[in-house]
Amino acid sequence: MRTLKSGLGVAGAVVPIFYCGSLIYYFLDLSGSAQEAATDGLGPTVLGLGAISLLFSIPLIMKVVRILAGPRSPGSGPDASTRDDEFDADAAIARHIARRSAEAAPNSPSVPPVREGGGPARRPGFGRKIG
Repeated sequence: MRTLKSGLGVAGAVVPIFYCGSLIYYFLDLSGSAQEAATDGLGPTVLGLGAISLLFSIPLIMKVVRILAGPRSPGSGPDASTRDDEFDADAAIARHIARRSAEAAPNSPSVPPVREGGGPARRPGFGRKIG
């Protein structure tokens, strides 16, 4: 599957280069030579197509280098010991609940604060003050 994807990537990168090259060939063949193309007013067009085809060749070069470099070594990615093929949802939920209860325990007071009027204290917050 990887070789098919690599081959299609290279083929997709060759298409715009081939298109620009065929246009350059057409304009030079139409004029007869590069000098006659410049006198006909096609010089900037041929130069522009050449520059664009050079820009299109950069991704092609990068893809070919990646293919020739081969697959990455197993140590270059995430640590293999921490990566599991199966995900245990129950364990993840248990860790989340344990972490949440450990964080909430020191911060929650045992007795809610009381206001002078005898009612519960107002919650601190942002916004318009009411009352």
